[in-house]
Amino acid sequence: MNFIRIRYTKWFNIIKNGMKTGNPIFVAALGLCSALAVSNTVENAIAMGLGVTFVTMVSSMFVSMFRNYIPSKLRIVTYMVIISTFTIFVQKFLQAYFPDIYSSLGAYVGLIITNCIVMGRAEAFAVKNPWRYSLIDGFASGMGYMFVLVLVALIREPLAFGTILGYQVMPDGFTTWASMAIAPGGFFILGLMIWILRTWAKSYEQEA
Repeated sequence: MNFIRIRYTKWFNIIKNGMKTGNPIFVAALGLCSALAVSNTVENAIAMGLGVTFVTMVSSMFVSMFRNYIPSKLRIVTYMVIISTFTIFVQKFLQAYFPDIYSSLGAYVGLIITNCIVMGRAEAFAVKNPWRYSLIDGFASGMGYMFVLVLVALIREPLAFGTILGYQVMPDGFTTWASMAIAPGGFFILGLMIWILRTWAKSYEQEA
């Protein structure tokens, strides 16, 4: 019974770290380039978030499974081969079944290979832990990344296009903000969110 409790406690802590205390964007400031580029619509944010989550989960699992066989000097190259394999899978999947989203995301799908979140979880966690924990860690980090993307997109898309998921939410005659459709608008929204969150966290720690 204690063994089961310890296992589920560790799973909970891993998920909590990926989603909250170690959030890739809000806390670790990783994956910012893609976050700024693709969070102009909710649809793009969800697609990119799911893609990064899948690649992070599966690549972390494989790194963990083969960690005892990967030479130390070749570990980064090995990570890149594993990550690129699953990134290409995501790229081809979107290209085949969701061509509009694939076209909208452009080169950023392929750039999942260079996303610091994926490589970071492989090096910081997967290479040191069993595959089942690495799988959960990849899921939590990916979901933490997607949560921020969707949150930013829920602000940017209505202001930039007057819609959410293609449905009009702004009144007729609303003047769209062109700046919100491009990366500088995302930078402003994301920076504001990070500032508010860290200010709140600092105040909370001081009160505690």
